[in-house]
Amino acid sequence: MKMNPKIPMVLVGEKLSRVVRYSREDIALFARLSGDENPLHTDAAVAQRARFGEIIASGQHTSAHLIGMLATYFSRDDDGIRREMLCLNMNFAFKTPVFADQEITLQWRVSSVEPKEKLHGLLVHLDGAASIGHGKPALIARGTILVKELAA
Repeated sequence: MKMNPKIPMVLVGEKLSRVVRYSREDIALFARLSGDENPLHTDAAVAQRARFGEIIASGQHTSAHLIGMLATYFSRDDDGIRREMLCLNMNFAFKTPVFADQEITLQWRVSSVEPKEKLHGLLVHLDGAASIGHGKPALIARGTILVKELAA
C-alpha cells in the first residue's frame, strides 16, 4: 500500500454532510425503481389511513442516499489522491419516518481508520445519520468501507 505521507487519504473525525428533500414524485419513483411496492410510498389514500397519515419515503431511499454519499466522497481525487471505495458493511436503524418535502440532513463521521495491508488499503469505520427538523434522527447508520489509493 503506497500512500503519500503528506496527504492522508482518510482522517479520524472527517465529516461529510448533505441536505436533501424528497418530493412525493421522488418517493414514488424510488419505490418503483427499487421494487418496493408498499403503497405507503405511492398511494395517498392508503397512506392517510395508515399509522403516519401520509406518504413516507422507504427506508432504503434514505439509506441509499447515505451510501451514495460515501461512494462519491471516498472515490474522489480533488486533493490529488486517486481513491477507490468498496462498501463492506452497513447497518441502519430506522427511528422515525421521512415525509415528502421534509428537509433531511445526511451526515457521516469517520470514527476510526485502520491500515489493512492484506486488502491494500484502509478500513474506515463510520457513524452516520439522517436527521429531520432540528436534528431529530430519522435513521442512524454505522458502516465499514475499504478505501484504497488507485495505481497511477
